[in-house]
Amino acid sequence: QVELVESGGGWVQAGGSLRLSCTASGGTIGNYAMGWFRQAPGKEREFLATINFSGYSKYYADSVRGRFTISRDNAQSTLYLQMASLKPEDTAVYYCAAGRTATRGEDGMNYWGKGTMVTVSL
Repeated sequence: QVELVESGGGWVQAGGSLRLSCTASGGTIGNYAMGWFRQAPGKEREFLATINFSGYSKYYADSVRGRFTISRDNAQSTLYLQMASLKPEDTAVYYCAAGRTATRGEDGMNYWGKGTMVTVSL
């Protein structure tokens, strides 16, 4: 079984930047596609970005394309989400996931972290 733990969440001013990390254990991270998702208060969880097992293919939601960058370091068993130009509407709990394939959604994702809170203020 794969365990995923997010870190790097917190408070940031609108227009600022923040980097989230997700560290995996219990499996070989290079065997999995991975992704970032978020759930804002009162809303459903939404897709943000996914990356295939090698890092060659990346997919982004329209709402974050050009602002967020997904990357991975398989040697360090870590997934990253670099966030820039943050807006108050980016406030949400951010979740890391791992699964079989990288798509523009959460289908195929088998393992989920517990999330880390990101709050963007005016």
